[in-house]
Amino acid sequence: MKTIKILAFSLVATSGILLTSCGSDDDGGSTLPPIGGYNTADEVAATDLLAYWPLNGDGKESISGAMPANSVGASYVTAVKGQGVKLTSGYLNYGSISNLNIQSSSLTISCWVKISNTKMTADGPSVISPIISFAGGPDANVGNLSIFGNTHGLVSSDSIQMKAQYQFSRPDGTPFGGDCVNMIKQESWMDNTHTWNANKIGGQWAHVVYTWDAATATNKLYVNGAKISNSAWEERNNDPDGNTQPMPMSFFTPNHPIIGALNSVVDGTNAEAWNAALNGEIDEIRVFKKVLIQADINALYELEKAGR
Repeated sequence: MKTIKILAFSLVATSGILLTSCGSDDDGGSTLPPIGGYNTADEVAATDLLAYWPLNGDGKESISGAMPANSVGASYVTAVKGQGVKLTSGYLNYGSISNLNIQSSSLTISCWVKISNTKMTADGPSVISPIISFAGGPDANVGNLSIFGNTHGLVSSDSIQMKAQYQFSRPDGTPFGGDCVNMIKQESWMDNTHTWNANKIGGQWAHVVYTWDAATATNKLYVNGAKISNSAWEERNNDPDGNTQPMPMSFFTPNHPIIGALNSVVDGTNAEAWNAALNGEIDEIRVFKKVLIQADINALYELEKAGR
């Protein structure tokens, strides 16, 4: 009798294993739990996505199918999600992409970047390296909008100042310009309305997000899901009474995107020591025609960090 009981247990156990295995195959395998309500980064604000560079082995912009018109110092390496582009004083330069002829819009740009800080001593040269820029308009350097990693204001060799600078067209056609920046140390002139962030992301992967809110003319910068921009400079279009007025972002056209450099570097007209093509790596660039809420920014960060 004892032998029969042992045999029966063995058969049940074996049967259970076999049934579990069959169920797993039929279900297509286990699924990961959602992050922020999304299964993959591609689901975040999907209907508002204007452009997406996955940078998986080539420079194709996946919505338009556009490939770089020219590529300098670019190779492809393992990055945050699949592959990314490694730039050695390099860039990817594109022709005009119709989706990115931004007119009267809010905007969010999301990307991953690893920047090597070239200012290793306090008296060394400051280098401003663009992550992505949108050439166009009267400013030959900055263009419509550029997002930089800047070694200005050295705290230590891993401190990077993030900056977004823009110049676009008002409704009457006149230029409107400004910037959004994080201060990486407290300067003597700062009062308690200013915030700063040491932002020690030099030489390591970081998720960088820039937002422009057309309804309030407010722009913000985020790194790794946390807002880092200086709060005193986020609202950029106040009337004489201090009220923030709407200002939709409207790019001067024609314009074209460049990953890793400003247009003056690409066209050979640059004469400024600070203006240099990027040394670093970039992955997963997304451009949305809306302001992503904090929860969606966090979801993008966590999903892409997890390779999803």
